[in-house]
Amino acid sequence: MNRELYKTEKSSIIILASQERRSRPGRMAGIADRRARVVVFPLPFQGHISPMLQLAGALHARGLDVTVLHTAFNAPDPARHPAFSFVAVPDVIPANVPSNGIAKILALNAVMEASGHVRDALASLLEEDEERPRLACLFIDSTLTAAQKAAAGLGLPTLVLHTGSAACFRLFRSYDMLQDKGYLPATESNLHLPIKELPPLQVRDLFDPSKLPNKEIGQKILNLATETTTNSSGAIINTFEDLESHELEMIRFELGSNGIPAFAVGPLHKLSSTYSGETSLLNEDRTCIEWLNTQAPYSVLYVSFGSVVHVTQEEFMEIAWGLANCGKPFLWVLRLGLIAGVEKTELPEGFESAVQGRGMVIEWAPQQEVLAHSAVGGFWTHSGWNSTLESVHEGVPMLSRPLFGDQLPNGRYVQDTWKIGFLLEGVLERGMIGRAITRLTEESEGAMVRERAKDLKEKAQLCLKSNGSSQMAVDKLVDHILSL
Repeated sequence: MNRELYKTEKSSIIILASQERRSRPGRMAGIADRRARVVVFPLPFQGHISPMLQLAGALHARGLDVTVLHTAFNAPDPARHPAFSFVAVPDVIPANVPSNGIAKILALNAVMEASGHVRDALASLLEEDEERPRLACLFIDSTLTAAQKAAAGLGLPTLVLHTGSAACFRLFRSYDMLQDKGYLPATESNLHLPIKELPPLQVRDLFDPSKLPNKEIGQKILNLATETTTNSSGAIINTFEDLESHELEMIRFELGSNGIPAFAVGPLHKLSSTYSGETSLLNEDRTCIEWLNTQAPYSVLYVSFGSVVHVTQEEFMEIAWGLANCGKPFLWVLRLGLIAGVEKTELPEGFESAVQGRGMVIEWAPQQEVLAHSAVGGFWTHSGWNSTLESVHEGVPMLSRPLFGDQLPNGRYVQDTWKIGFLLEGVLERGMIGRAITRLTEESEGAMVRERAKDLKEKAQLCLKSNGSSQMAVDKLVDHILSL
């Protein structure tokens, strides 16, 4: 038989079988009616893998079977997640693709669509033993359009996990408006212009595709999230009601007209205790916890710029001496590859003696545990959403140094909406760094920030109680899954 004809006929059989399983009344009785399987497919980067596996843990805790579909690139370790099944898709990111995330995402989608590997994996899962719970849906990252198309061809519904904030969800769906109203492309004269349709954002907080070497690539990445959500059976957002109530209201108004429900289920890293700290791709240095145990309460500044941000050699030197000269205890995550173009990072001469007994430098930290430690009184962060949400949950005020993408609006919200931190803007200079640290940790303005961070921590904890908004949202999400 012709191979393409066979694949077409096979797809038709799978779709019909899937539809029959969903419509068959009384397949199992009682509590078994609540059983189903879900497949999750994270984008293979640390900031996307973690929330997807955390969501999977929350769903598994409510009785759903979970299968993790993943690439060989940045593959999660199955041994750390024994409750899940794992299915590997051949590594499909070509070696010659540039290292920046946008290029890799677009290449990943293109090759997945051409190879059919994801479709074949989903087809095999749909054909599994009838004694297993039915496969209800596929959870995808918002940028994985190829996986969504593969699922649609097999009659499998998709739900989209947005790993950023609700504010960024709205922002990335508003780029046509931003261009129509002349906010973009940005110019030197309008960088500080407020965007009245999306307060508190300013033009300088926007991702501007026109500033990329290939602006078409930037526009494509913006279109992906809009496309996947529009073609999905639901949107899941890693946030909570009391943090972004207005943004969530606007999202639900927009999506509701298309019959797409939105679920605010964050902070995901706290929804499932089983999978809260088991998702790091890098080895965590736990000696820092022992060191924190020797420090005074709220005295330590934790410094980490996430898993993908790069700084220049000049910025690195200013950061190092800014920390050395500030006089405050600090824990600094100096990740391999942090300095652009430098394989092995060496601390400046005289730095270690200058900070002896007051500072600790490690390659990677158990961040959630660090932020929860009583010795930590501030967080200098790149404003990635996972880091921001983890800091919010622990009531730790922030110095925000956003560089690109969703980090920019996150930092703006930290300073201007939630008022739980300060933006660290402009050219990094050691004196400026020291003044910013003092402002956060000692001055009266910093005291007000710390008080607001404490209040927001209480709201974050309330949403996770059994009757809290996020727990109820997960219950509604499970009901929605079972209705598909």
